[in-house]
Amino acid sequence: MINLKSEQIHSDAYQHKIIKCLVWDLDNTLWHGVLLEDKHVNLHDDVIHIIKTLDSRGILQSIASKNDHKRAMDKLQEWGLQEYFLYPQINWNSKAHSIQKISQSINISLENIAFIDDQDFELAEVRCYYPQVICFQASDLRQLLDIPEMNPSLITEDAKQRRMMYLSDINRKQDEETFFGSQEEFLATLNMHLTISSAQIEDLQRASELTVRTHQLNTTGYTYSYEELNHFRQSDQHKLLIAELNDKYGNYGKIGLALIECQPDKWTIQLLLMSCRVMSRGVGTVILNYLIKLAQDHHVTLYAQFVANNQNRMMYITYKFAGFEEFKSCEKLTLLTHNFSQVQPFPEYMTIEIKN
Repeated sequence: MINLKSEQIHSDAYQHKIIKCLVWDLDNTLWHGVLLEDKHVNLHDDVIHIIKTLDSRGILQSIASKNDHKRAMDKLQEWGLQEYFLYPQINWNSKAHSIQKISQSINISLENIAFIDDQDFELAEVRCYYPQVICFQASDLRQLLDIPEMNPSLITEDAKQRRMMYLSDINRKQDEETFFGSQEEFLATLNMHLTISSAQIEDLQRASELTVRTHQLNTTGYTYSYEELNHFRQSDQHKLLIAELNDKYGNYGKIGLALIECQPDKWTIQLLLMSCRVMSRGVGTVILNYLIKLAQDHHVTLYAQFVANNQNRMMYITYKFAGFEEFKSCEKLTLLTHNFSQVQPFPEYMTIEIKN
């Protein structure tokens, strides 16, 4: 008998507002002066330190500036800073439009973006169109590193490499846009290698970070601390699995997490999540198919919890595509089950390695 109670929803879900990307204005924000009026503009004090510190914390950075693109990028290159800014929007469009473009390109929610500018008008416009974006005045620059939203509680090795991973993604996307053939044919060219393994003690910081940062591809929105995950790792009644992906462009890092409660006659997937960087790679379906086969081999009924929000519809579709059907619902929590009549093989375009 399955009981569904609202208390089952983890109490920490969606309580943490974090900044994943800081968008910079340039004139009189990143540097003193207006570039079109003076080609000898100088950086504000401590800007290089701020940019590199945010980068080391795993916070991505971009630009929304009304400026001449080539002249601005040449100036950033002169200081060795151009590589720190992903998808810079240096044009004559509105700042709100540029921020939306950055959000779409990086594939992160607007609520996880911050914007810094010296012009009250520009800040007011962004607040009007996107009130979820946190806005800072350029005069706040010196305090930027001390703001709680800019200080993630965990800084993992994956976080320190986050910008480099996104730069690899840009190369992937460029090749994908010019590829002539089907999606599966393109995926076959990537030489992807997915490793699914039982989480080890050294994986737990990254696992906790994934639960806090991942909203779109997260089946429940539950967040877990290092201590909670370590409890599950050692528990005989749980499986805590972590997934890592590599391809010919480099390492995506640890990009997936699954938590399964294991009872003698039934298993329940309490959490399944993936980084948005692997949204189109089929990783979620692969992990689910592995769990389906594992449950089938253990002769247990397989259930999965799903908590709907305004971002994670794709994960519900992933469950349905893998053959799960709704079993029971209570408030926001839906319980799905799988009857093992639809067990899909692993895709040929990906090498799967299982580590216990």
